[in-house]
Amino acid sequence: MSDFKVFEYMAKHKYEQVVHFYDEATGLRGITVIHDTTLGPALGGTRVWNYESEEAALIDCLRLSRGMTYKAAAAGLNLGGGKTVVIGNHPEPAQAEAFFRALGRYIQGMGGRYITAEDVNTSTSDMSFVHMETDYVVGLEGKSGNPSPFTAKGAFYGIKAALKYKFNDSEISKYSYAVQGVGATGTFLIEYLLEEGAKKIYACDINEKHIAALKKKHPEVIFVKPEEIYSVAVDVFAPCALGGILNSQTIPQLKATIVAGIANNVLLDEDVHGPMLREKGILYAPDFVINAGGLINVYNELIGYKKENVEVDLKRIYDRLLDIFKIADTENISTQEAAKVFAKKRIEQIKNIHSNYIKK
Repeated sequence: MSDFKVFEYMAKHKYEQVVHFYDEATGLRGITVIHDTTLGPALGGTRVWNYESEEAALIDCLRLSRGMTYKAAAAGLNLGGGKTVVIGNHPEPAQAEAFFRALGRYIQGMGGRYITAEDVNTSTSDMSFVHMETDYVVGLEGKSGNPSPFTAKGAFYGIKAALKYKFNDSEISKYSYAVQGVGATGTFLIEYLLEEGAKKIYACDINEKHIAALKKKHPEVIFVKPEEIYSVAVDVFAPCALGGILNSQTIPQLKATIVAGIANNVLLDEDVHGPMLREKGILYAPDFVINAGGLINVYNELIGYKKENVEVDLKRIYDRLLDIFKIADTENISTQEAAKVFAKKRIEQIKNIHSNYIKK
């Protein structure tokens, strides 16, 4: 029996709320976690995944929601952090409407403390069903839409910042890349890199359909086996799949000098593996900073969507990462820890100015 103690974990990392929900009619089972709402309502996507256990789903949701708090804070957004995970497989098309409308009703029941969006294994179409039952959903068709290209564009600017800091030259065409995961965001990132003349791109994926689609569109991309992607001799390793992939077994395999990608919670244990990358001389672009493009995009939907404003905000990821890299060097800490310092400072500043009551 597991010894994971959820209330101790919540107290340690200052979570506000954990909600389990179940709908008998559709079989919907899931968890919503709200980490922190100091800056505004918690926003985070809904992920559908066939977890090996309910505890694994809970731990993933807890970690993801905390990452969303830091992501929003570091990006300068007036949002808190939250996340929803749905346990199981995505429903068949005939069942999707009822399934996601049931989810929408649970989200509506949270009274606006949490706003959802698409995530792994969900789509804008799914969110349109959620929207039938609640207004607390973003990333809708006809509004900000699919966040994937914006997440990838933000990561593209983040890669340029890492190149600038490491090599004092951000020219994409001078360097080589290994992209782990070629789903929607990974493919968009590869396309941005190719547009700028990337010297060589290696890639991998566990989904043969993703591989076939990218091979057809970009035959110049070199595919390797998933277990070989870590040891490819490149300048930049870009993780664009699921989290926890940088650990005590994979970090020693890395031949890249920069890790900068799109996946969330890339470090299996940030207290151990952030410093390990630093000791190895690898510059790590903290995931919740470099992959904030999708969140920036949907946030603009809440304040009045204009694509040109989104592009301006995405470019700020470049300068934000340079600031974080400098903090890490000045304070002799990992870049992951420096990014948390950066994010927590903003949360604390806003908490302090809210200490006096003013009727809005």
